[in-house]
Amino acid sequence: MDILLLLKAAIMGIVEGATEFLPISSTGHLILAGDLLNFMDHDKRSVFEIAIQLGAILAVVWEYRQRFVSTFAGIGRDPIANRLIINLAIAFLPLAILGLSFGDKIKAALFKPVPVAIAFIVGALIILWAEKRQHTVTIETVDEIKPIDALKLGLAQAVALIPGMSRSGSTIIGGLFFGLSRKAAAEFSFFLAVPTLGIASIYSMYKDRALLSMDDMGAWIVGLIFAFISAMIAVRALIRYVSHHDFTIFAWYRIAFGVIVLVTAYTGLVDWTVQ
Repeated sequence: MDILLLLKAAIMGIVEGATEFLPISSTGHLILAGDLLNFMDHDKRSVFEIAIQLGAILAVVWEYRQRFVSTFAGIGRDPIANRLIINLAIAFLPLAILGLSFGDKIKAALFKPVPVAIAFIVGALIILWAEKRQHTVTIETVDEIKPIDALKLGLAQAVALIPGMSRSGSTIIGGLFFGLSRKAAAEFSFFLAVPTLGIASIYSMYKDRALLSMDDMGAWIVGLIFAFISAMIAVRALIRYVSHHDFTIFAWYRIAFGVIVLVTAYTGLVDWTVQ
């Protein structure tokens, strides 16, 4: 058993869970963390990063287990449950279609530290813009979201195909532009993560099944467990936070993080070598 590999897997799991539901880009953080840790080879790491998203998904399912149980139990006879399922299906489609069409090209061109750092800063400026403008709430809860709203949120989520932009951040900030309350935007982002990340994880593991090895199973399990724990903490913290604060602090974090990566890359202080 490679203890160092398991330790790196635990760190990657913590990074995934802590950043997946915050508007700071889990993909961007994983690319940077994996590069710094020299974790696995590039292809295996890509599958690992997507697979441990299952831990983050399980955290959301557990945290909102009563809502998920009542929703699935009410399919076909409960209008609220039917609306949520339809909205999630609609919101999922843009990312799925664009991801299948352009995902490989985007990965080849942009899944590198410097493009991620630039996306961090651009995303931060969008958050600052969203927070500076007048925010008029027309949708207080997830149950008030209509199919047309779900389509808009799905298009916003699709922006996260650019690594560093953040899936949750794109959905949540898009929600603010579309009139959702902060809590409704955050919770819909959580719910949308279940089909989005779940299907992406299963598809990736099937497509790259040749890279799967029993020798790496320990690292996968450790990564998934730590992703679950850290995601649980992050989800609860974010819901508490948005009840009383805006997202400006995340924008400044993104800017600081992005600048650090760009400066270290330019000066050679850190050898960013992801290919």
